[in-house]
Amino acid sequence: MALIGLTLMSCQPKSDVTEVTVQRIFGECRANVPQGQAPIKNPDGECEVVTHLLDEFQKANPDIKLKVNIAPWPGYDQLSAQFASGDPPDIATMHMSAMPDFASRGLIEPLDGGFKEVSLDVDNFTPAARNGVTIDGQVYGMPFDNWTQLWHVNMNLFAKAGLVRDGQPILPRNPDELLAQARQFKAKTGLPYLLQPTDNERAAFTRNLFTYLLDQKAVVFSDPKTIRLNTPEARRIVNLFKQIYAEGLMAPGQDYPAAMAAFLNGEGGICLVGTWMIGTFEAEANTAGRPLYQGYTVKPYPMLYGTEQAAFVDGHAWVMPKRDRTPAERAAVLKLMKFLQVHDYDWARTGHLPTQKDVAQSAQYLSLPHRNDIVALASTGKTLPAGVERQFAIQDIVGDEMASAIRGHKSVDAALSDAEHRVNDLLFHVLSRQDR
Repeated sequence: MALIGLTLMSCQPKSDVTEVTVQRIFGECRANVPQGQAPIKNPDGECEVVTHLLDEFQKANPDIKLKVNIAPWPGYDQLSAQFASGDPPDIATMHMSAMPDFASRGLIEPLDGGFKEVSLDVDNFTPAARNGVTIDGQVYGMPFDNWTQLWHVNMNLFAKAGLVRDGQPILPRNPDELLAQARQFKAKTGLPYLLQPTDNERAAFTRNLFTYLLDQKAVVFSDPKTIRLNTPEARRIVNLFKQIYAEGLMAPGQDYPAAMAAFLNGEGGICLVGTWMIGTFEAEANTAGRPLYQGYTVKPYPMLYGTEQAAFVDGHAWVMPKRDRTPAERAAVLKLMKFLQVHDYDWARTGHLPTQKDVAQSAQYLSLPHRNDIVALASTGKTLPAGVERQFAIQDIVGDEMASAIRGHKSVDAALSDAEHRVNDLLFHVLSRQDR
């Protein structure tokens, strides 16, 4: 099939072929996805799925030539350099949290009109997805997924700790229960209850904080330029995680690879990491002899302060960078976006939340492992307010200060006060420069 596609393309006059540059993240894995074939290894991996999807689009559209650039995660240094040189790609993957930075400078195109041209129905976007790509009432991206942190559970260790009932993990309903269950787990297994990256990776601390602030219905941003962190709600959360850490109920000194390896090797009860690890952990649960064999499940964060499920989410989207392009190039980009919307189920196999309502409600999606347990987050998940810029930098600042407090290097009050001041100072100076 690949040779046929190439023959058809080469037989056409060059002027009949429209070339568009696609810039994506998610790694390089051509060895696992031979041209024109389905993945031969790791078929539910992010890289494998996106590589195959772009191959399938190319095969179905011989009049469009995709020139695919693979950018190192998260891709913004390369994209910014391309904008500076006047040669951005035609279509690029972008985190929803990064979109306000580019939209505010007029660097990405609003897409409402284009989506209507190709019958790409924005009303089919899930609530979390639509919120994530909408800025000042306009849609700036085709949402590819939403992702969030989850509680990945080693059921074999939970059973040993006496924390399983009717085949389901017993999860806490308030901070006191969390501490009691974590202590019980450590006493019964000799292992930490929680695993998460604590070194060289601050994102997990920030995501914990934002989710449990949402759980308390706290106002995190009073406006897009002002964060509120020096609050009773935030102090409750940071003090809780500080106590967990101080009692050895969370493994210390682990970067991201170490935390993932620890969970895979059965060295802790719960791994706090995102949707993208579901496929990897599920594969381990189906491999005889591995610590997770027949003993893995995944749940949304248990609500410790309220009763309504909440979660801080982000997501990936496809955006159209602003540049000179022909009508044919623009039409090709929109056609690719429509193709990716139609194939939302295929991408959702990676573990990420679907962005299309019909997929989220489909028997096909819900029959995938664990999806019934997490699909509600496609509706209830919340991004930060769309006008908040510099969200990657904010995440690092907040995570840095949380880590200092949790490890006991700073008081909780000082860390939250410093985090609030640093974020607001960043937003004030960055946005003031833009206004000049």
